[in-house]
Amino acid sequence: MSRSLLLLFLLAGCVAGPEAPDLILHGGTIYTLDANQPQVEALAIRNGRVEVAGAEASLVPLAGPETQVIDLQGKTAIPGFVESHAHLMGLGHLQQQIDLSGARTYQDLIELVAARAATLPAGSWILGRGWHQSKWDPAPPFVHGFQTHEALSAATPDHPVFLEHASGHAAFANAEAMRLAGIGPDSRSESDGEVIRDDQGQPTGVFTEGAARLIEAHIPPPTEAEEEAAMQAAIQTALAHGITTFMDAGSGQAAIERFEEAALAGALDLRLWVMLAGWDSVLLDRWYQRGPLQSDYLTIRAIKLYADGALGSRGAWLLEDYTDRPGYAGQPSQPMPRIGEVARDALAHGFQVCTHAIGDRANREVLDQYEAAFADHPEVGDHRFRIEHAQHLHPDDIPRFAKLGVIASIQGIHMASDRPWAIDRLGHERIVSGAYVWQSLYQSGAHLINGTDAPVEPVDPIPCFYASVTRQTLGGDPPGGYEPEQAMSREQALRSYTLDAAYGGFLEESVGSLAPGKWADICVLSQDLLTVPADSILGTKVEMTFVGGVLKYQREK
Repeated sequence: MSRSLLLLFLLAGCVAGPEAPDLILHGGTIYTLDANQPQVEALAIRNGRVEVAGAEASLVPLAGPETQVIDLQGKTAIPGFVESHAHLMGLGHLQQQIDLSGARTYQDLIELVAARAATLPAGSWILGRGWHQSKWDPAPPFVHGFQTHEALSAATPDHPVFLEHASGHAAFANAEAMRLAGIGPDSRSESDGEVIRDDQGQPTGVFTEGAARLIEAHIPPPTEAEEEAAMQAAIQTALAHGITTFMDAGSGQAAIERFEEAALAGALDLRLWVMLAGWDSVLLDRWYQRGPLQSDYLTIRAIKLYADGALGSRGAWLLEDYTDRPGYAGQPSQPMPRIGEVARDALAHGFQVCTHAIGDRANREVLDQYEAAFADHPEVGDHRFRIEHAQHLHPDDIPRFAKLGVIASIQGIHMASDRPWAIDRLGHERIVSGAYVWQSLYQSGAHLINGTDAPVEPVDPIPCFYASVTRQTLGGDPPGGYEPEQAMSREQALRSYTLDAAYGGFLEESVGSLAPGKWADICVLSQDLLTVPADSILGTKVEMTFVGGVLKYQREK
């Protein structure tokens, strides 16, 4: 008997009868991202895990009477997407608020808010998110780069309004909201934010970074029912986009308790990996005593910190002034020694640190703090600390990521959304040398992982993949892409959203590829992302999503 026939005989014996696969996928292109066999014809799945990956002729006959056999009909299966950086509850809350991402002018925003006001009793808060003043055409009169509240206030005199910027790093309030919050000419600014004022010292309605808390403190919190609905809505939205592991970029005690309860009840339909809110020292102390949590559906082993804000709000901390706001270079979100303190504590207790840094000054400062912490804890050889966004770097700091073993957690879609106006903030030289420099990071040896930062952007990996490989806006501009030498290859982009992303959370032994023994977390796509023409990528649809071999989403025909 030949070796191959013997192997098939033994395999059939192992899975026949009660040991037959629960599920077999075949009849399409299957990319496993397993180095031993990167592309196969079929998968056999049992007990939630990939049991065998191989030839269709070998695996389909293994089906038993209870085996579900799915013919992919020429579609493409890949490991389920690992969303490396998004905000689960924020994504869910957005579905309960006004989505302003489609507003193309200030007047559009006003009309959307006024329409909501017409449906609510006077005095009800109106909440929304997604506006971006740099995307409005025509632009209204600006004060320090932002619109002013008068037109919005005139349209909503009886309702307090609070609208978060698309980046989440600024907010816009109307006169009624500011009245309820006691905001006036003499109101203080937070140390990590700014109340934007006009030449007469009057608040314009825009609050950057931590200053938004001056309004937020007066907004009634969501009910428990609203919070539960938000969580489940976010999970179902992620599944509909092929996401099987969701890395939540910073949650506090209440959300974490909700996640733990859902995991215990079997109510998490995807795998959730959570960063602790690093600004809550009580929360951190509790988890230092408890230690990291890693279960099949819930992992808590990381800490989220902030070093600065965002480019859109001019809160990103730069080494030199903003090109479009001379005399201002942004500001830190907290004292840098605090990042070093948390980094040392995290290393001592087995946690990762994931610090938001967008500006080149913020990235340098975080790398400095990490480097000092690593020197104090040489016993931790594999820390996998991350910088979230790593959006604008000084060229001298690019090789430091690989040298220090720091992961660059980037969002390809931010390049598509931000690059057209980011040049106004940074100027040509800084853009070319240090903004969205993915290939420079790869060539220096760094690990890159990818995500959407939802709800900043839609939680959709397909546009993010497109932006990563084309360096174009979703409208296809400019021809050839922005700084095309920094584009990812398609293989790099796919890995950044699967196996490399799993590595970013110490999950690569269980998810991120379809190797035997790993969870059968699978995304089935309408077409092949690795071969379809670039201008057709955005037409790719998620057909099915499996988590642990169980179908969690199927596109309606």
